[in-house]
This record gives sequence, structure tokens and C-alpha cells, in this order.
Amino acid sequence: MTTLQKGDKAPDFSGIDQNGETVSLADFKGKKLILFFYPKDNTPGCTAEACNLRDNYSILQEKGYALLGVSPDSAKKHQNFISKHELPFPLLADTEKEVLNAYGVWGLKKFMGREYDGVHRTTFIINEEGVIAEVIAKVKTKAHSEQILEAMEG
Repeated sequence: MTTLQKGDKAPDFSGIDQNGETVSLADFKGKKLILFFYPKDNTPGCTAEACNLRDNYSILQEKGYALLGVSPDSAKKHQNFISKHELPFPLLADTEKEVLNAYGVWGLKKFMGREYDGVHRTTFIINEEGVIAEVIAKVKTKAHSEQILEAMEG
């Protein structure tokens, strides 16, 4: 779905996290950022992905990665999702779909014969200079941390 590729400059963004704080790409300058887009809080695949990232968060941090999740859910829904699953990283409430559109991950999806607009689960790994180091379009929800580490160290 996305046209962004490895080597492209990551689109700048700014949005509100689960606590109503403004988060932008500039906040991560000098750090490696795992920016993961997912469809919806508290759904099976999204929960598996978020919990896999939670379980491996310390490993990712040791390797210098920061994490930020993005979905069209509200800050309140994100707060509940974080509390319920003890997620140690922030989630951006992109209710207006500005970040989703900037990264090209919002669009037509097909599921069981019907078409609808939704989030294409995609992860972008952005380097310290704000350049996309990797795009993971086929996310393995139950093994996403391993997939990220493999992509970056493979």
C-alpha cells in the first residue's frame, strides 16, 4: 500500500498520545524509531503485536530503538489498551488519519469479500537522521520484535 521505501526521508508528523501530550518525529532525532501502524486497539492481531513488542521492549531498547504505535483510535482507547496490557511505549491517537495518510497506510482493504477503508498494518524503522531504514509490510503479529531485529541485523 505505502509508496515509501528504504532510503526515503520519513514524513514529518505530530500528534497526540494517550496522555494528550504532543509527539512528533523531531522528538526522536538521534534515536532509531520503530513506528508501527496497526488497525485497532484490543483486537486479536493488534493485541498479539503490541504484547510481542512489550515482551521484547527491553531488548529493542538495548539496541537503541524507541517505539511508537499509531492507530486511528482515540487517546482514551489507547489509555485503556496500555493499562490492560501494560504497554511500556506510547500510542499516537491519529483520529484524523493525518499520520496514517502521510505514511500511506490508510486505504482500501478487502476482508471476507467486502471492501472498506482501514489501516494496512505496516512498520517503519527510521534511523537517527530521520531516514527510513526498513519498511515491514507483512507484519508477523506474534513475532514482530524478532522480525524487526532480523530486518535490521540480517
